Amino acid sequence: ARDVQKVLDDTASMRPKGATISLHGQIDALHEAFSGLSFGLLGAVVLIYLLIVVNFQSWADPFVIITALPAALAGIVWMLFLSGTSLSVPALTGAILCMGVATANSILVVSFCRERLAEHGDALKAALEAGYTRFRPVCMTALAMIIGMLPLAISEEQNAPLGRAVIGGLVFATIATLLFVPVVFSLVHGRHPTRATAGETPHVA
Repeated sequence: ARDVQKVLDDTASMRPKGATISLHGQIDALHEAFSGLSFGLLGAVVLIYLLIVVNFQSWADPFVIITALPAALAGIVWMLFLSGTSLSVPALTGAILCMGVATANSILVVSFCRERLAEHGDALKAALEAGYTRFRPVCMTALAMIIGMLPLAISEEQNAPLGRAVIGGLVFATIATLLFVPVVFSLVHGRHPTRATAGETPHVA
């Protein structure tokens, strides 16, 4: 559609006066799908944040969790650019799917951070312990999804952009979850030292 529109723009001066040309058909449905999925992607981030706020009873920890999502978006863009894949409906669908997995992994790390913080009250120590202890579960979850999407990503099928978007997003999101999220947690909670609570377990997911 972009190539056709370019040809129409280049030949606009040769067009008879009063004549207009417009593109219709599948391009209209494609534009509607792009608009809907873009809104869905933004809505998914907002709903994820609000849901975690209710679950954690905190505004700060959900912010820490979603700091992995920009890395996921960067990974998606990087993979699509590297593979020469244009942005499409399957790619946006893969982006939404990647957001869910990245958020789940980030919740896993932050939940452990909260548990350790409640035990000894040291935010930096809790972040280091979470990054080390949750390394294997987070990597296994991400690798399972990446390996599952690999056959689709290397194929030339119509839904190949979905697999490529998921793989690129998860690679970056996993690195951010294990390295960046614990750092943000320690910075957020390090400003307000927490007293260790004996015999009390924090409410975590």
